[in-house]
Amino acid sequence: MTTASPRWFKSSYSENGGQCVEWAPERAAATGEFMVRDSKDPEGPVLSFPADSFTGFIAGIKADEFPTL
Repeated sequence: MTTASPRWFKSSYSENGGQCVEWAPERAAATGEFMVRDSKDPEGPVLSFPADSFTGFIAGIKADEFPTL
């Protein structure tokens, strides 16, 4: 496990609406750990998911399996 701070990136689909998440792609590539955080709160909590769980989550989003709030 690396002790370096991850480099965070926002999706190219994000606009300035304020409801964006960031992820750390280098960490995902190196460890298989997908880390995401709220772009409005960079010092706040980070969620971490194993690759298979995150892949399933993205597939669910693409299949419109989650209700919109």
